[in-house]
Amino acid sequence: QLVYPHDFRLTEKEKTSICYLSFPDSYSGGLGDTQFSFRLRQAGAARTSPFQDDGRYNREAPLTLQREAAHYFGYVYFRQVKDSSMRRGYFQKSLVLVSRLPYVNLFQCLLQLIAPEYFDKLEPCLEAVCNEIDQWPPPVPGQTLNLPVMGVVIQVRIPSRVDKPGSSPVKQCNQENLLPAPLVLPSVHELDLFRCFQPVLIHIQMLWELMLLGEPMVVMAPSPSVSSEMVLALTSCLAPLRYCCDFRPYFTIHDSEFKEYTTRTQAPPNIVVGVTNPFFIKTLQHWPHILRVGELRMAGDLPKQVKVKKLAKLKTLDTKPGIYTSYKTFLHKDKTLIKRLLKGIQRKRPSEVQSALLRRHLLELTQSFIIPLEHYMASLMPLQRAITPWKNPPQIRPFCQEDFMKSLEHAGPQLTCVLKGDWLGLYRRFFKSPNFDGWFRQRHREMSQKLEALHLEAICEADIVAWMKDKSEVEIVDLVLKLREKLVRARCQHLPVKEETLQRVSLYIDTIIGSLPEDLQAVLHH
Repeated sequence: QLVYPHDFRLTEKEKTSICYLSFPDSYSGGLGDTQFSFRLRQAGAARTSPFQDDGRYNREAPLTLQREAAHYFGYVYFRQVKDSSMRRGYFQKSLVLVSRLPYVNLFQCLLQLIAPEYFDKLEPCLEAVCNEIDQWPPPVPGQTLNLPVMGVVIQVRIPSRVDKPGSSPVKQCNQENLLPAPLVLPSVHELDLFRCFQPVLIHIQMLWELMLLGEPMVVMAPSPSVSSEMVLALTSCLAPLRYCCDFRPYFTIHDSEFKEYTTRTQAPPNIVVGVTNPFFIKTLQHWPHILRVGELRMAGDLPKQVKVKKLAKLKTLDTKPGIYTSYKTFLHKDKTLIKRLLKGIQRKRPSEVQSALLRRHLLELTQSFIIPLEHYMASLMPLQRAITPWKNPPQIRPFCQEDFMKSLEHAGPQLTCVLKGDWLGLYRRFFKSPNFDGWFRQRHREMSQKLEALHLEAICEADIVAWMKDKSEVEIVDLVLKLREKLVRARCQHLPVKEETLQRVSLYIDTIIGSLPEDLQAVLHH
């Protein structure tokens, strides 16, 4: 019906997709309000971001919270109530917030404040809210923001890449001078993992491996809220490693990618997709891993754990909850985690404490797996003494899987992780996944930038006048052009170089130009 701000242009294809994704796609007799989220491939040409950002946010934010370039997230607040004045006997409406940021908690909290008011007062309410949001500061990693909206101040800290993984959010201060007292969100994005994973706690190891390897997976759930929470929980369990495959927290049969995912002529794509329509049991039964869950209820004791079943059992429409797969895990189950969580249930420990336990366990698992890779990758960096000012910096040595495997004997995950199992097999399979590719590219880019920065520093330390003594004009002009290019690149790519180093290189360039004949000086200054 309407888009705010009015000047934001969505393509017709995007509008249609958003409409279909904003409503439950299978019959839901439930009345009242529900919230869920979806993720949507951008259609049409790239659009500029409404706020100016030179990439600083993505450089400083954790990899898992970077702003998406080719996808939008949609956060939905759907209301269904009986209304005899409507043709279908129901009032059904959704308010959707579209963003490139994966801040599920912040945006769902915002919708809880805005949506009830909007259904009541309609457009004027959105106009007022948008005027307030326009005044919000941009999200700067590491900062705590106070965000006023509709008489409430939401206080939230934006995580930063330099935060220690697994540390609890920094206690927020400066509350005493805020009136009314702010609504403090402990995290912009972290879900209640314990609640989401309730029915699958004993299979957490298997699910972590499937995510790590980027395996195609379907989550079949009774509602969009359960499907989207489960998919987001699954993709978050590799943090701080970024999940580099595609994921759709909620997906409908009207989606433009429906044909692509249901075709039998090629293997299913590396994607986790959340669905609610029973029709998908038939169309996606050739996928290798299907997780079927019921409603998520917080029980006083350990809820019934789903069983791992053969895919052949999936034929019927009233499919029982379970993990339908023939996958065999590489690592053994961690019994201590389950025992600790069970003890927590018996002692009525709050859900957030249980979630923190679960998150810590997954973090330690991911770190045990990734640290040997990080160590090996660091060993491929050229020695600092090999970086000389007047030669191009040496190359990073190629990643050799067999050399890495040999390094595991004395520096493998067994040093930091008690879990036994076939770690080597897990690494071999990981090398074929998009997650390895994404991790490697990111690391390689960071190392190349570091090399470039070290090279600039080496140039600063060098005696440029001595070097110039026996050089021809052609060589000197060539050096000026190369240094200039380096300087431009350092500024454009925001290389990790001190500002004084850049200024010294700039000064060097001026000194060199000053030593040349006037006609050349004029050309170079030009």
